[in-house]
Amino acid sequence: MTEGLGEARKRWEDTVLGPVLKRYPERQPEFTTISGLPLERLYTPEHVRDLDYLRDTGFPGEYPFTRGVQPTMYRGRLWTMRQYAGFGSAVETNRRFHYLLEQGQTGLSVAFDLPTQVGYDSDHPMAEGEVGRVGVAIDSVEDMEILFRGIPLGRVSTSMTINAPAAVLLAMYQAVAEEQGVDPASLQGTVQNDILKEYVARGTYIFPPGPSLRLVTDVIEYCSQRLPEWNSISISGYHMREAGCTAVQEVAFTLANAICYVEAARERGLEVDAFARRLSFFFNCHIDFLEEIAKFRAARRLWARIMKERFGARDPRSMMLRFHTQTAGCSLTAQQPENNVVRVALQALAAVLGGTQSLHTNSMDEALALPSEKAVRIALRTQQIIAYESGVASTIDPLAGSYCLESLTRRIEEEAEAYIRKIDDMGGSVRAIERGYIQKEIHEAAYRYQMEVERKERLVVGVNAFEEAEEPPTGLLEVDPAVAEQQRAALERLRAERDGDACRRALEDLERAAQGTGNLVPPILEAVRARCTLGEICDTLRGVFGEYRAPGEM
Repeated sequence: MTEGLGEARKRWEDTVLGPVLKRYPERQPEFTTISGLPLERLYTPEHVRDLDYLRDTGFPGEYPFTRGVQPTMYRGRLWTMRQYAGFGSAVETNRRFHYLLEQGQTGLSVAFDLPTQVGYDSDHPMAEGEVGRVGVAIDSVEDMEILFRGIPLGRVSTSMTINAPAAVLLAMYQAVAEEQGVDPASLQGTVQNDILKEYVARGTYIFPPGPSLRLVTDVIEYCSQRLPEWNSISISGYHMREAGCTAVQEVAFTLANAICYVEAARERGLEVDAFARRLSFFFNCHIDFLEEIAKFRAARRLWARIMKERFGARDPRSMMLRFHTQTAGCSLTAQQPENNVVRVALQALAAVLGGTQSLHTNSMDEALALPSEKAVRIALRTQQIIAYESGVASTIDPLAGSYCLESLTRRIEEEAEAYIRKIDDMGGSVRAIERGYIQKEIHEAAYRYQMEVERKERLVVGVNAFEEAEEPPTGLLEVDPAVAEQQRAALERLRAERDGDACRRALEDLERAAQGTGNLVPPILEAVRARCTLGEICDTLRGVFGEYRAPGEM
């Protein structure tokens, strides 16, 4: 296939390309992806001469899953359209959930407010000014019941972006499902439950790494035994990408964290094929179209090899990298926000061409506020147009075989693998995080990108190019400040009406369990059923585990 190609390319460069370059130089001396990977002027079969189709690409639904995890991909079933939503009270968010389902959304994704994410009730002093601001406030199982009122949990898949108190929110969800008469074994959805990236890029941690890993593993073990259709963890590169890491780093750091979780579960005594098929992933889809498609393909292939060769997985489902994608919030601009519709459409298309199982499309106004109803409808319609009008869902992995794409896929895989080896040499993700290595790599990548923008080496439309004077935005969503008072009043009623003795006994049982080594999800579930609040449960665990303080917080 490549015989004589080098000579032919040299002839083209000398006789066709050369004269044009002399008259019309290229726009810049070198071209790279947004992550800094060099891009050749032209890709030919020479760039993929080492590609072995069966070894490296293969068929969809088969190891190494480069072309997708399902044999029919979107010809059989479209990705789940799962818009991330949550603000104010459970009542308001329930209304938004019903609206999205009516508009054709096929799965729910819950955004929790900051106090909920770090285990405080809405009446805690630390919650002041934050109740319902960046997500919905959930203080008790009664709030959770309101959140899903009128929504059949036995038929709807739900994703919950919650980490440090993931076991508590999962227990609340199970309790609500049971009240609906739903068998927990049939529940479908995902709890993020990925604490390592919180220490690196997001900051909603509560406990030190040791107890936090215990809780993560408790959820993995509990789900493998009691909630077999539930994804026990969503190992997330999204937030590290939002913090500024490159595409290669996103793959590498996400999979390094995943390796840590698999090792923790195996140390617990779990067989890899007993839990690995319910590990899921969460990736960012940035604006560099080809790089992002290649990133998803490289991540799938690399994870399949890790699970097969490193952990000895035998079940093909244990080797599948199944992932949710969210378009890049960090790429949205407050300037000319309508431009974000185009950005999101390109990113969503890349995610689909990359083979995602689930997708959230950001709304055009999210650089300014929580999304308005109109903006979120446009975001959902973007997915629906790609699904039903564009034609890209009619064939599997349509860009496979592209010289450029296959070359980028191999490059990302190799560079991510080199990062993972370096992290292994440090002793794994926890040690790399404790040493600040991963944080430093992300910070340096973010700085490089920002300098490129400020020097106008990388143009962002409306920000450092094609700017224009704009009127202040209107029609933005505002959270009613009365939400905090409503939550405080609801907590007061709950504490007055519940069985105080039963609540106290449940928290005492949880404290004893935390002091031991058993799985903490069952006693947390009993505390939830006794109407203990999120803050009370987390405070009980704080009393045993302590709280983590990052070096800069000391």
